[in-house]
Parts: sequence; structure tokens; C-alpha cells
Amino acid sequence: MIKKIFLLGIFVSLSFTGCSVIKNQGTAAEKLNVVILDGQNNHAVWPKSTLMMKQYLEQSGLFNVDIYRTSNLWRSTGYNNIIEQYPLNDGKNYQEYKEPKADIGFSPNFEAYDVVVSNLGWKTAPWPAETKAAFEAYMKRGGGLVVVHAADNAFPEWKAYNEMIGLGGWGNRNKQHGPYVYYNDTGKLTRDFQAGSAGRHGKVQKFHIDIRDSSHPITQGLPERWLHAPDEMYEHLRGPAQNMTILATAYPHYRKKEDARNEPVLMTINYHKGRIFHTTLGHDQRAFEGVGFITTFLRGAEWVATGKVTTPVPTDFPTETNANIRTFDLPK
Repeated sequence: MIKKIFLLGIFVSLSFTGCSVIKNQGTAAEKLNVVILDGQNNHAVWPKSTLMMKQYLEQSGLFNVDIYRTSNLWRSTGYNNIIEQYPLNDGKNYQEYKEPKADIGFSPNFEAYDVVVSNLGWKTAPWPAETKAAFEAYMKRGGGLVVVHAADNAFPEWKAYNEMIGLGGWGNRNKQHGPYVYYNDTGKLTRDFQAGSAGRHGKVQKFHIDIRDSSHPITQGLPERWLHAPDEMYEHLRGPAQNMTILATAYPHYRKKEDARNEPVLMTINYHKGRIFHTTLGHDQRAFEGVGFITTFLRGAEWVATGKVTTPVPTDFPTETNANIRTFDLPK
């Protein structure tokens, strides 16, 4: 088959044999290949946050990064017409719509990549059936997926996707989608099957993140508790939660004391042979600039690709009292 690599402004076709997903180890000679999916997200920062994640990945020295965007855009013009400030310049024809519209030509070559990063969001239009089937096959054979913030709002009716993300919110998710999952005030992991909708959040603010599994490669070496940059903290998520490990939780400071649930914010999920890292962090630019987000995002991407983590914990990683931030600038 032909392996198609989509670069910013460049299209390259390379001879490629076989369809199975092969994990490389991110050596100096051969970096890990990542594709970021975007184009429809209720968080209007997405044209910029995609480029932020691309830069973080590339500057780590471990990854080559492409972007595959839906031709039909939604909420791309918010924040002072942000799409024009951060264009792809890839020669493709994009059009903004008032509501998400399905892109019948949306068909990334998943097999070309070690990692798929979803920067999609709430109300993302369904993918073509063939694309959904190709993605499911990619993940079953050992693909890697990173789910960022509102990507867990997407595709509520797609059974396999809900299994991949473990927990999700909004999109009319309810008891039929699975239990609420959280840690209670005694530190017990709880699966709550009561009726109710999924997905809540309070105002953007700083909050503490507590590591629940310090032995996992993604969280190994991180402080037991650290202060995250101002962000939107997701609550009351629910889903199949199968083959899922909760790496870290958070508790919103504004919540009434009688509701003591500690909400999952960092998770891993195994889907057949595929690996998923799910972070609920990443609401806006300030959140994406948080060193806690950047570090766990990079370590999560490396883990889904290789099963290992070599990305070090930086010296400016947040402490319990300081939520460190790196101001983002695109290279000139």
C-alpha cells in the first residue's frame, strides 16, 4: 500500500508494505510519528492549541508531527478569528459552518502513525463508516491514542470510541453509557451506577492534582500532589471504564464538602492491543501552557507509542504551591 504522510504545506507519498501497526522506539534515527486530528471543537482555542501540542511534541526531539483537519470547520473563527492567526497553509480548502457538518472525505491514514492525538470536541460530526472501521482496526492492532480534554465529549453514540476513552461527558451520555467513576473521601475507587447525565465543570481556576498510581511510567517521578495551572476541571464523567487505570484525580475547591468525590483527570486505557492516554486537562491557552499539562501530555504520548517513558520530569514541574507556566510563542 502507499503510506501517505501529510506535512504542513507538503504532501509526500512513500512506498509502504503491510498494514499492521509497528511501534518504533523513538530513536535518534527514527522518530515516532504523530498525527493531530482537529477541525471541530467547541473550545475555540483549538487552531492554536493544536499548534501548541505540535510544537511541544517536536521540541521534545522524539516526534514528527502532522495535522489532519476536517475540511468542514466549526468554531474556528473565535478569539479574534484565530484560524487566520494560526493557519496550516497546506493548500487544502476549508470552510467554516455554524454547526458541525460531516466531512465525507475525512480519511486519515492511521497506519502511518504511532500516535493519534484527538483535539476534537463536543458535537464533532460523525466520521464516515469506513474511517471509523479503519480507526477501530488500527487501535485493535496496537495503535496509540491521546485524548485531550473535550475529545472525551465527542462521539457519544460510537460504542468502540467510548470503550477507548474509558470515561466521557456531555453529548447526552447517561446511565446506559456506564457508571460514574471516582475516588471517594476514604480513597476508595468507586463505580456509581445511579441515573443521571455525564459531564459538569465549574469556573476556570487552579486546582491540585493527586497522583493515584505513582508506579506507572507516565506518572513515575512526579510529585504526589501538585498545583495545576488555571483550567476547567471536568466532573461527573461516566463510561464503560473497562481496562482503565486512573493515574491522577483532582478535587474542585468550590464544591460543597458533602460531595467528596475526587474526579479522574489522567487515565490510561487498553483497547485490545491499543494503548490510550486520556487527559481531561487543556481548556484554553493558559491550561495548555501549564508545565503539568505539557509534561504529562508528552509522557502520555510516548507511552502510548512505546509502552515506555524516557521523557524526564523537568526542573520547573509544578509543586504543591506553584503552578508553573511556560508562555507559548510560535517560532519565527
